[in-house]
Amino acid sequence: MSGVIVQIFGTKKCPDTRKAERWFKERGIRVQSVDLGEKGLSPGELRSVAARVGGIEVLIDRASKRYVDKGLKYAAPTGARIEALLLDDPLLLKTPIVRRGSDATLGFCPDTWETWRQKS
Repeated sequence: MSGVIVQIFGTKKCPDTRKAERWFKERGIRVQSVDLGEKGLSPGELRSVAARVGGIEVLIDRASKRYVDKGLKYAAPTGARIEALLLDDPLLLKTPIVRRGSDATLGFCPDTWETWRQKS
């Protein structure tokens, strides 16, 4: 992955996001960190990531305090409603989201990233 830049979407407070950044940096892989508190994913990026990780439903962090505080626990949003929520409030996303080209992972996935690295 020498010439490839990996994008990591997350927050500065997320321990898994920090672990992901460290994993790539320790292997000399360039990382572009995107703080979801400052910038979310575009609609196209969100759909692309959702297609790679198992759908829009898995992207929303139902265990987060933010999800509960917004009353979403009882509203149980699905499909297009989840997409709208994630575009409006990217801090509802599970993190980290790691992208390399058209590939994407959700969470700390070093085995998958190692596969990416070996294919490069």
